[in-house]
Amino acid sequence: MKVYTKQQLALRNGQDKPEIWIAYRGIIYEVTHSRLWKSGKHYEHWAGQDLTEELLDAPHSEKVFERFSPIGRLE
Repeated sequence: MKVYTKQQLALRNGQDKPEIWIAYRGIIYEVTHSRLWKSGKHYEHWAGQDLTEELLDAPHSEKVFERFSPIGRLE
């Protein structure tokens, strides 16, 4: 699996590049086509970053990431 830096992840925030990515537990997921991540925002969460700590406050479990394709690892 390809390795990406936090800077590369940050560019996939729905604003700077057409891709929308998020990271969880060191894995980067492609969420570009998810209706829940339009424009890089999902409720109070922003794409282009590691959401591992933010999941603690989410109303769902980590199983939600099974819906998305892992595309790389966060360096």
